[in-house]
Amino acid sequence: MKKWSLYIGSYFGIKVLIHWTFWIIIGWIFMLHLNMGHGWEAGVTGILFILALFACVVLHEFGHALTAKKYGIPTRNITLYPIGGVASLNKMPDNPIQELAVALAGPAVNIVIAGVLYLFLSSTDQLLPISEMNHMSGDNFWFNLMVANAILAIFNLIPAFPMDGGRVLRALLAFNMDKLKATTIAARVGQFLAIVFVFLGFFTNFWLVFIGLFIYLGAGAEAIQESFKSTLIGYVVKDILIKKFTLLSPTETLENALKQLQTSSEEGFLIAENNQVLGILTRKELVKGLSVNKDSTPVFNVMQKEFIKLNPEMPLYEAYQKLMTNKTTIAPVFEHQQLIGVIYAKSINELIAINKKRH
Repeated sequence: MKKWSLYIGSYFGIKVLIHWTFWIIIGWIFMLHLNMGHGWEAGVTGILFILALFACVVLHEFGHALTAKKYGIPTRNITLYPIGGVASLNKMPDNPIQELAVALAGPAVNIVIAGVLYLFLSSTDQLLPISEMNHMSGDNFWFNLMVANAILAIFNLIPAFPMDGGRVLRALLAFNMDKLKATTIAARVGQFLAIVFVFLGFFTNFWLVFIGLFIYLGAGAEAIQESFKSTLIGYVVKDILIKKFTLLSPTETLENALKQLQTSSEEGFLIAENNQVLGILTRKELVKGLSVNKDSTPVFNVMQKEFIKLNPEMPLYEAYQKLMTNKTTIAPVFEHQQLIGVIYAKSINELIAINKKRH
């Protein structure tokens, strides 16, 4: 579970979290209404509207997550931030049709919500003219929510990573070219749009500047990630498997663990007892553990008790994604439930660098 995030439940096997920064927008909305002289009642209504809108954002992310689940791709969690929600899928589908379906599922949810609200407002004679769109009063709460969902769908379909539209564009391009080239083109389109947003933001709404920067960085990150993946195609975990490694007892002291680490080229240790791996200890945990504990503290107290397990035939890029997602530098490798070795993130990074030089 992410640090500083409030866990609000698990639905369809997917944890939903609220990051602490989300509450900033709640406080900001309330104070905004007070400063505009609308009173605390309007402030509460504004908060309720934001909560309703972000509930729609959660449903949007579940659209992505449940569609990905249909293709055998799990989602670790859905986290709400002030700028929106993030569904942490283990990966995006490699099949263009499947990626297209996953990317479109989120905006489709918002369109359905807007459609249901339209039917409700129409049947109850509460539809307002377009000129009322910007009037965020309690009298047109459901109308505003309908419009906001329509805007969310349109905004997310902007053809730029990390927006859904960027993935839609890549999926469409991938029907006629390899995924790396499709990603490169989609990323360039996204970065061009990001520059346009930043430029317009200086003359219109400054929020466009932040949106532009967010898109520009996201597009670049997606291109780099796909580039890494392309250099690792054809490799599996056993290609970089390290069979000589150190097993530490859970009662080993931090001081002794540090001495062993200093005299070896290992990136960390596996902690095991009775041939059962209990956890992992990376350099980072060891240094951090020594900074807040005594030298005689057993490694069991500071090791990672939750860790990923790999198998030797797993595609190396998938293993790399797991290491990055779990923010660890070492993982044990098992074959038929027997420990056969470890892999290091450092080894994968070195392989990526070598392959990039060759190309």
